[in-house]
Amino acid sequence: MSIMSYNGGAIMAMRGKDCVAIAADRRFGIQAQTVSMDFDKIFEMGPRLYIGLAGLATDIQTVSERLKFRVNLYELRENRRIKPKTLLSVVSNLLYERRFGPYFIEPVIAGIDPLTLEPYVASCDLIGCPMVAKDFAVSGTCSEQMYGMCESLWVEDMTPDQLFEAISQALMNSVDRDALSGWGAIVHIIERDRVTTKTLKTRMD
Repeated sequence: MSIMSYNGGAIMAMRGKDCVAIAADRRFGIQAQTVSMDFDKIFEMGPRLYIGLAGLATDIQTVSERLKFRVNLYELRENRRIKPKTLLSVVSNLLYERRFGPYFIEPVIAGIDPLTLEPYVASCDLIGCPMVAKDFAVSGTCSEQMYGMCESLWVEDMTPDQLFEAISQALMNSVDRDALSGWGAIVHIIERDRVTTKTLKTRMD
């Protein structure tokens, strides 16, 4: 078994019209054994900026702490909020520094630019190669299923309600086809003036 799938997990971000959504499952497991069903994989990096980390659970916690530290340092030094594009560079640098003994995570970034108010979705591989997406980004043990669902359900210029429905259905139907992820899900819908967080009940078998 790959170290990337040791704990399982699924992260997905999707872009809509003036809004963006990021969703993750809640399972923390050790291979086929489920340990808990309230594990956080999405972390707030700013008022309208979130990052989802899929991969090895210990590295998820380590990287989230180090990222929060670097973001706080950036905001103290620059005296302004970090932009999603800048966060992608920070994440990419953090991962590439450790390229010979990498953090076993694949991050997904979703947010709204504080200046242009444009929705932003991006992802990285485990050594920090960045990829900015115009539609959606996925990461985790069932990424093939998530790509298939997203390709089917994503359409341009979705409203926040349509985006919530699309990302929820895509995530729930993907994790149902993967034994290492699922057991509940959480969705953040990020708009210009607010962030709505919803939890989803999924199959527990």
